[in-house]
Amino acid sequence: MKKALIIVDVQNDFCEGGALAVPGASEIIPYINLLMEENAYDQVVLTQDWHPAGHKSFASSNGRQVGESIILNGVPQFMWPDHCVQGTFGAEFHKDLNRDKVTHIVQKGKNIEIDSYSGFQDNNHFMKTGLDDFLKYHDIQLVEIVGLALDYCVKFTAQDAVANGYVTCLHFNGTRAVNVKPDNARDAIYEMIEKGVTVLG
Repeated sequence: MKKALIIVDVQNDFCEGGALAVPGASEIIPYINLLMEENAYDQVVLTQDWHPAGHKSFASSNGRQVGESIILNGVPQFMWPDHCVQGTFGAEFHKDLNRDKVTHIVQKGKNIEIDSYSGFQDNNHFMKTGLDDFLKYHDIQLVEIVGLALDYCVKFTAQDAVANGYVTCLHFNGTRAVNVKPDNARDAIYEMIEKGVTVLG
């Protein structure tokens, strides 16, 4: 069974000091590097939030406060601080993440009108990123997922992996949650397990 490691959004803006820092984010990087060192993955894929300036998921683009919710193109949208803007330092991958074995990069959130938590598709389930096509082209059947953040982009990427027919595993030690609400991480794990994701570690 061919397997891929999907590393979700390990970017400067989601790490300590970033615009949307996830608590403990940089702690997962040595674990992810060790996974790549100790396992023979057929593919190693990075997903990268890659927003145009003025993206509609930004509070500043809507005259709203960070933490408010609006309806954006028919889908509830949490209002985030400006983050991972194309070409900025914040959008770059963290310098400590070993990229020697990376075979593919998927950029998401490029459409200014709609957010894209999942590495597979946007939140409207309208535009695909090409990740599924890439994995199927390379006969990948099993995916292991790590990265940021557990309760958003990791969760939706994992659920979409299951929906696209992959045996899907989440490395709990390789992810951290935003935890806008204290139980978000716990709830995300339960949701993923219900959808068929195996949680490791």
